Amino acid sequence: MKKTLLAVAALCAMTSGAAMAQQQDGKWQVRVRAVNLDAANKGAAADALKLTVNDKVIPEFDISYYFTPNFAAELILTYPQKHNVRAGGAKIGSLKHLPPTLLAQYHFTNFGAFKPYVGAGINYTRFSSVKDNGAAGAPWDVKRNSWGGALQVGFDYALDKNWSLNFDVKKVYIDTDVSVNGANMGKFKVDPVLVGVGVGYRF
Repeated sequence: MKKTLLAVAALCAMTSGAAMAQQQDGKWQVRVRAVNLDAANKGAAADALKLTVNDKVIPEFDISYYFTPNFAAELILTYPQKHNVRAGGAKIGSLKHLPPTLLAQYHFTNFGAFKPYVGAGINYTRFSSVKDNGAAGAPWDVKRNSWGGALQVGFDYALDKNWSLNFDVKKVYIDTDVSVNGANMGKFKVDPVLVGVGVGYRF
């Protein structure tokens, strides 16, 4: 995290002179990010089974529409992400999840090239390709659908009238019910923190 923040700060410093005069006022913006997913691995099922899914770096693509210079909506997308599922440190299988998220954002516009924002919204996650390798000693499964909130803070740093650097942090609330041999073991809360860096194009 510290290295990521330093890298973003260095890039902003190197481009500050060129970016200060730039005005970005397009209605649409697209971004691509590399995002580190850090799972919380909490809940009753996590406590009972010592259940975890692995952290990983994932690609992310988003589309924003600006209703006004301050208010925007952002749709965040990726492709189904595979995670190893472990109980007590032993791999018991794997699953995939697809977590599109829709956020309402407020963008601050009084800082020149530095354009911070905050956001809040809703996440829908679909779990699929659940594979049990038999190591748990009994069949296990998860509920396939999850709805939850999402919170966001970040900033764009304008390089010219279209291009910008982006740094973004989200907390996304994702959980599912876990069953073992047909018995409900309670909630497994993935609830990841997602830290991303990338580039944006506004038009």
